[in-house]
Amino acid sequence: MELYNQLKSLADKVEQLKDRIETEESTKHAFTLPFINILGYDTFNPTEVVPEFTADLGLKKGEKVDYAIFQNDQPILIVECKHWKQNLNIHNSQLFRYFHVTKTRFALLTNGIQYLFYTDLEETNKMDEKPFLEFDITKLKESTAKEVEKFHKSKFDVSLIVDNASHLKYTREIKSLIGEELAEPSQDFVKLFANKAYNGRLTAKVVDEFTEIVNKAFNQIISERVNDRLNSALNKEQEKQLEEEKVEEQPKSKVITTDEEIEAYQIVVAILRRKIAKERIVQRDTQSYFGILLDDNNRKPICRLHLNGGIKYISLFDESKNETKEKIESIDAIYNFEKQLLQAIECYDNE
Repeated sequence: MELYNQLKSLADKVEQLKDRIETEESTKHAFTLPFINILGYDTFNPTEVVPEFTADLGLKKGEKVDYAIFQNDQPILIVECKHWKQNLNIHNSQLFRYFHVTKTRFALLTNGIQYLFYTDLEETNKMDEKPFLEFDITKLKESTAKEVEKFHKSKFDVSLIVDNASHLKYTREIKSLIGEELAEPSQDFVKLFANKAYNGRLTAKVVDEFTEIVNKAFNQIISERVNDRLNSALNKEQEKQLEEEKVEEQPKSKVITTDEEIEAYQIVVAILRRKIAKERIVQRDTQSYFGILLDDNNRKPICRLHLNGGIKYISLFDESKNETKEKIESIDAIYNFEKQLLQAIECYDNE
């Protein structure tokens, strides 16, 4: 995934440079602008990325948001950037004001490390208090990168992002609530299960007892599911290893092409390529001989070389495809059979 890799590269840059970034302005240039570039927007084009975008509210003039990203002459995303050390939670009220007076449906609050994306799910043109997408770029997951990719210039679709924002926001909030309940179950959470498992009256003492039971039960089921997944992954790995071992156990080919055979092939190619294209001259090694064919066709043998025994031979073929063996002292002797080799290919081309 290209965008994920680009964001990971930016994350590496953030880790390397952050301790030398001393101002908010430096954070913008080192971290925020590269992020906007990754989304496909030209930060040097003032009609596409507008710095210090005016967002006046009523009588309060001079309000400016750090960046506004435009498409079709309309702002689609406003970006407020803080120094990388700052806690973003104390700055969303400022972005809330900017959001109200612009026509955008999306706002981003960032310090170059934390990224908080907002929209107006709860009330039109009023920024939600909580972001629908939040991530730390130094701990980025591929699934999160896929959500960020929806803001890319080539894929930006307001309706699609808004529809998905609701799912993202409430899924994240429910996961957070479940995490809190698992860490410290509330009475309502305990009673939900105790009412179904216990037939007596739920006194304070019974609720206290069930608090421990519910906590233990959830921890056990999570542990069991994790173990099941680990065992499943382990079994798959073992099956894979067995498959690999079976492949390794299969008998290896007894055909070994030697350097001398390759060199002999190159000599034949050198002789014939003046008449035909090199691609038509194909080698095919066997246990008995090293064959050279025309057009990779078994019915068009050019010659066969027997080089791996004590005595070396070259087999040549006449126009009737009769084979004649000739003894050779070395592969250099192949040059002596230029005429027969050329006659063989001419014969096949004339068929």
